[in-house]
Amino acid sequence: MRLPRSDRNAGEQVSFPSRKNLFWWLYVAALAAAAVFIGYSFVGMLVLGLFGYYATRPICDRYHQVLESRALAAALTVATVLVPVLLLALYALVRVFRQVRQELDGSVASMLISQLLGPTAVEGNGASIASLLQDPPSLAEFTDLLFGPEVQQGVRVIDAVFGTLLLLTLALTLSFALLQYDRPIADGFEQIVDGTETTVFSFALAVDSGLESIFFGNFLFVLAMALVATVTYTVTNLVAPTGFNVPMAFTLGVLTGVASLLPIIVGKIIYLPIVGYLGFTAAQQDGGYVFVGAVLVVYFLVLDILPQSFLQPYITGKQLNAIILLFAYILGPILFGWYGFFLLPIVFVLMLELVRVVLPELLHGEPTDNSPSVIEESGASAEEIQESDDDDVTDGETTA
Repeated sequence: MRLPRSDRNAGEQVSFPSRKNLFWWLYVAALAAAAVFIGYSFVGMLVLGLFGYYATRPICDRYHQVLESRALAAALTVATVLVPVLLLALYALVRVFRQVRQELDGSVASMLISQLLGPTAVEGNGASIASLLQDPPSLAEFTDLLFGPEVQQGVRVIDAVFGTLLLLTLALTLSFALLQYDRPIADGFEQIVDGTETTVFSFALAVDSGLESIFFGNFLFVLAMALVATVTYTVTNLVAPTGFNVPMAFTLGVLTGVASLLPIIVGKIIYLPIVGYLGFTAAQQDGGYVFVGAVLVVYFLVLDILPQSFLQPYITGKQLNAIILLFAYILGPILFGWYGFFLLPIVFVLMLELVRVVLPELLHGEPTDNSPSVIEESGASAEEIQESDDDDVTDGETTA
């Protein structure tokens, strides 16, 4: 049904709903509950998309300065940064899967062929094909094959693969949309909260600055550590004695970069097992202990001391205290699953900025604290918030 157009003149005022109207508040509450339910149902896609947005927003801003088109800058950011990183991660996972599969006896395909054609079919015996044509399996045997545990396992694997691809595609689309439309979203939010001088806007701006600091800094740190680790493992293979090579140097380098997200732990969970593997090889060959000890020292200096002392402070800059980040990255997957790795840092930033920005005004009516002491070097100070507001106003005047 199409509603009739209003005959109101251009000069007449529009009648807005009253703040005391119970119907509108119930309607807003119902839509808010629906939004929460949708967000909860797709929380993994949402937090992954937010991570992609905050991790690449500074890069998109640089592209925007050159291209002068936000849409083109967002597309170029996704195409040159997010997509290659995802492909790199998928490649590392495939390599790990293939390595694990090589250690297993047989495969699902071999088991299926063996059940249908007999044990000799997997050896390439053509007589089994002829015997199958002469004596085809019964309907019951076909039913057991189609609905057997091996086929069901294969279906679950295919479903997981397509589900993962769909999740990554939607997350990339969300990141692209946020990169392209973040300015209109910010302007709309500013109108809703009635200007930039409100506590709600200051809180949102502090959270926005904190999330960019954490995710963008950690994103750069992961890339840098992956490069350093890959080069280190490759050099190890070049100088290693016979039999002391590091397997899958590129894949383990990528995993070391991902593991470096965990403060304090950094790449220990990757390079220590590698050193253990080399030590086991030395024990089997009854030699090479000096090489293994030298590798341990070099890995400790290059993959542990170097990142924590030089790379991380220089790249990540201002962010949450390392202990808080450690709890966020470790407890997040335990509490929420894989997406907790991105969700719990967001929750921690929300809580800590609430304590720093909102709680003092709620309790004492005092303005935002200029020197936060709840966390070490976290979030944006009040001066930075004001400077950002001034920059936004200046940008708006320049655009106009």
